[in-house]
Amino acid sequence: MLLAISSLPPLMVSALRNVGAALLLIAGVAAGIAGIFQLPAGYVAQVLAVFCGLLLALSPFLPHHQPLTRFGPANRVTLLRAGIGALLAGLVGRAVPEPGLAWLLAALAGLALLLDGVDGWLARRGGWESKFGARFDLEIDAFFILTLAALVWQSGKAGSWVLLSGGLRYGFVALGQILPWLNRPLPPRRRRQTVCVIQTVALAICLIPPLVPPWPTLLAAGALVALIGSFAVDTVWLARHAGRESAPS
Repeated sequence: MLLAISSLPPLMVSALRNVGAALLLIAGVAAGIAGIFQLPAGYVAQVLAVFCGLLLALSPFLPHHQPLTRFGPANRVTLLRAGIGALLAGLVGRAVPEPGLAWLLAALAGLALLLDGVDGWLARRGGWESKFGARFDLEIDAFFILTLAALVWQSGKAGSWVLLSGGLRYGFVALGQILPWLNRPLPPRRRRQTVCVIQTVALAICLIPPLVPPWPTLLAAGALVALIGSFAVDTVWLARHAGRESAPS
């Protein structure tokens, strides 16, 4: 087994080591949460299945981390955020969490949000920036918002429309398969990052026990309007530039 691992490319070996350590950590935390709040054993299994599924889905993009040969500290932080997202996703489809667990979910969401600023800072400061790191960060952000939206809906704090908060990005990607001009690169804008933070904060606050309808509904709706507006701005920009490029000179 060790010989097989040592024969892999250095980047793959580094990634496997980091993923293995993260898997053990997340399994331990999930087991602790299950024990404290008397959750069924299926919770731990669901957490690990989600975590592994996320990483498998993103593994084809790992070569885009080259020429770097180490997974790097920035990706380790993003990996931890993926684990936190899996801890929350383990509760999707289950009973509405008791108040103590709901507070824990909101706290974990806050921790993930803080770490979201750390991984980018580490990448820029240490020269760990790569296309894989950017994609890894983007996909974890999208998955995290989708998970929070599902938990808010499941808890009865908002209607099923709140799932649009997490589904918009995936719908945009799917539509890009039909309209290729939607896949063109967008210029960097702080607006997207700001809206993502607003979305995460709003959904996390909706989960805390003291906030009862209609306030979580209004909060989630306001954040969704901001998200739709951001997607609309980007879509218009892409449509205009696609039209200019296709126009005869």
